[in-house]
Parts: sequence; structure tokens; C-alpha cells
Amino acid sequence: MVGKTAISQRDQRVVALKCDSYDEIKEIVSKGLDLLGGAAEFVRPNETIVFKPNLLLGDNPEHGTTTHPEMFRAVAELFQPIGAALQFGDSPGFGSSQMAARGAGLTAIAEELGVGFADFNTGVDISNSGGKLIKSFNLAKGILDADGVINLPKFKTHALTRLTGAVKNLFGCLPGVQKAGFHARLTDEFKFSEMLVDLAELVGPRLHIMDGVIGMEGNGPRNGTTRQVGVILMSVNPHALDYVVAQIMDIDPQLVPTLNAAISRGLLIPEQIILLGDSVKEMVLPDFQVNRSRTSTTGKPGFWRTLVKNWITSRPVINPDRCTHCGRCVKICPAEPKALSFTLGKQSPPQYDYDFCIRCYCCQEMCPEEAISVERPVLGKLLDHVRG
Repeated sequence: MVGKTAISQRDQRVVALKCDSYDEIKEIVSKGLDLLGGAAEFVRPNETIVFKPNLLLGDNPEHGTTTHPEMFRAVAELFQPIGAALQFGDSPGFGSSQMAARGAGLTAIAEELGVGFADFNTGVDISNSGGKLIKSFNLAKGILDADGVINLPKFKTHALTRLTGAVKNLFGCLPGVQKAGFHARLTDEFKFSEMLVDLAELVGPRLHIMDGVIGMEGNGPRNGTTRQVGVILMSVNPHALDYVVAQIMDIDPQLVPTLNAAISRGLLIPEQIILLGDSVKEMVLPDFQVNRSRTSTTGKPGFWRTLVKNWITSRPVINPDRCTHCGRCVKICPAEPKALSFTLGKQSPPQYDYDFCIRCYCCQEMCPEEAISVERPVLGKLLDHVRG
């Protein structure tokens, strides 16, 4: 049942624990649950509970793209004794949830532990009268059929929203191609993030447990570089958790549009965050590679917006030496007309028309060859330097 939480989402406690290896993750997650009152605070006997991992694509878990199988195992084993019916699922960016789960190494563990597949293929329309921007969503049936949701995000960067945190991970609760549709409709990071916050508040997971043992920096959320972060983060409040992620990434939280939206609505009061566990100050990574740009495509239409978009705002670029001309980027592009096409024929990489590009970076996320990177034009880099 959407939004049926065991503890108020206004609880701003965040557990931060050091965890250097997946070999010790069950012990660390158990410790974190104890700091929040124990597993029984979030799950009751005979309920149906859905785990929502990050399954962007079915990558090998060592790639750092998806929630690690050992995190999934630890959480399942810790909640299993309570006697709830456990399920899991996600709607990946490309392909089926079953295919992504198998590729990411979750299916074998789910079969071993008796964790079933939730239906993330069927969408059901549901009113969201409390939403600021979006008044209805088409949610995965598995989410709506459950008594509660436990969110299992991954510690990663993201070109548009700066970080892939607890809030962004819930975008996978929307099945099918509608995710691309939201990118096409909401063409700046702030409107898009308002939608993400609406969605997170509607789904209302009971708990968020982030896999930050191995994270991803740079060209995330899929084509970045893995990095040992060595943390597990937990909170009932997804915005408070993402605020701490921003602190560890050493990025100004004001640059994270989902945090801006949450703060403006009173869903997050940074001064009221209560940190439990280990010292967050000792976890900060000052050299973490993340998009710290202070400009966006937001603004009035016309000449100035075109100038900002084409000469200042980051944009996707194809590396022709890595591109295999598979066409996935062309297929996934939500812009209308499409921002890239095989204008030189399929013997050459697709070509961008940046006037049509909405900077959603879906092409960069979905490229199977890691051939697309997000690059900052020289003028944009200069402005960032001037602003400090």
C-alpha cells in the first residue's frame, strides 16, 4: 500500500556506518537497523514487503551500477525471520526487470531465499492529490499490491540530478517507457526533480538502505568509475539520506535539485538531521568526481536559453572509437524530434543535433559500450571557475 510507513517520514535520523567490504555487510546492516529500533519497526508478520534495488541495467555487480547482491542478501536475511512475504523488483532503463535482475546477480539469491518477483511490468494509474507538480502517476502494480516498500539505492553520481540517491532510485517504480516521457515533458533539472520528489512522497518507502561500499563517481549513473566509498547509509527520510550523500561526495547540497525541492516543501530541514553511527566528517571524499555545475537549461525560451544550453550546459558526446553503432541511444532518446540520428549512415556513429537535445542524458545512461560521456563546454567551465 503506497505511503503506508511504519515510522513517520519526517523522522530525520540518518545512520552512517563504515563498511569496507561486502563480507561484513550483514553485520553492518544489522547494526544500523538496531540503531533505528530493529527490523521489526519496519516489517510485520504476514505483510507483503517489496525491496526496490537499483537495477538500471543488468550489469555485473562489480561494475558498480546496481545494488550489490550481497547487500540484497543481507537485507533479505535480516527481514526474513519476521515472517513477511518478501518480493523485489525494478523497472530498468532498458529491457525487462527479470533480465536485469539476473544479470546483476540478484535472481540467484532471490531463488535461494524464496524472495519472489513483484510485478514491475504492469502499470496502474493512481491519484496523487498531494503532489506539487504531478497529480497522478502510473505506478508498478507490485508497489501498489505491497503493504510496504524498502528502498535499496546505490551510491552513485548522475549528470542531471548530480547524485543517484534514495529519491532518484524510486523513478524505477514507473514501469515501461513512461520514464522517457517524463524526461521529454520536464526538460530542466528542477521540474524533473519536483516530479521525483512527488513520486518519492507518494511511494513512501518505510526505509531506505543505501549500498555505498563500492560507489560510482564521474560519468554516472552507469558509465562512471567505481570507487571504494566504504559506507552504508540508512534513513526513514529519503531526503535526509540524500543530504548526507551530498556531504560525503563533498558537493554543495544546493546543487542537488531534489534536495532543493525537498527543502522548499519542508520535507527536509538540514539543521534537524540527527546522525547516528560513525562520523560522517571522516567519510567525506573531497576529490570525489561529481557534476558541480551551477548552470542549467532553465530559463526563458529563445536566444538566451539556446545560448545557455548549447554553450554553457553540459552535453552528451559520443566517443567514435568505442561506439559500435548499435542504435540504442537513438531508440532511447525521448526528445521529439530526436536529438540524435544516423545522419551519416549506420556505418558511422549517430550524430547529435544539440538544438533538440533536452539534456536528460538517457543516451549516456543506456549506452552498452560506455561510449557516451557528459562534457562541459569551455564557456561553462569558465563560468564555474569564476563563480568558485
